[in-house]
Amino acid sequence: MWLLISGLCVWVAVHSFPAVAVEQRARLVRNLGLGPYKGLFALGILISIILIVLGWRSTEPVFLYQLPAATRHLTFLLVLITFVLFVAARTRNSIKRYLRHPQLTGVVLWSIGHLLVNGDSRSLILFGVLGLWAILEMVMINRREGVRVKPEPVTVTKNLAVIIAGVVLFAVLLWLHPWIAGVRLIPA
Repeated sequence: MWLLISGLCVWVAVHSFPAVAVEQRARLVRNLGLGPYKGLFALGILISIILIVLGWRSTEPVFLYQLPAATRHLTFLLVLITFVLFVAARTRNSIKRYLRHPQLTGVVLWSIGHLLVNGDSRSLILFGVLGLWAILEMVMINRREGVRVKPEPVTVTKNLAVIIAGVVLFAVLLWLHPWIAGVRLIPA
């Protein structure tokens, strides 16, 4: 359990640093250079993910609740939307006209979906913390960046490409899920 909690603390600290320590971040970038700063940031994220995965796998789950089996379908839908939003965060598309933070919104949906089908203690900690972190991160970014300027509309083709790429990413990660989380989601 402590590895999981430690990994989540590192994740939140590394991601929150640019928003809560703007001057310190600027000083680090000035002193180290942008490339080395990004390298340290990436290293912090990698360490957090390793701790989270090791913590997840080493924590014995204590079951707290169980929702109806039908929630599994809602989880698949929420996670599918999540991956479309992840792709949307990195490209020009119309989704960004409606959502200021597509990737963080995706993290919230991913967390909710996983909490619907995983009623154990380690899931509540992992998905609950990451969902709350994403909401707080959106608030911090909005405060730091101020008024939002909506991007220009894009073609249907570009929007369709985002959806297709999100569906492909979802399918790949659905297939990889047993190796990532130790849980098979589709029959062999």
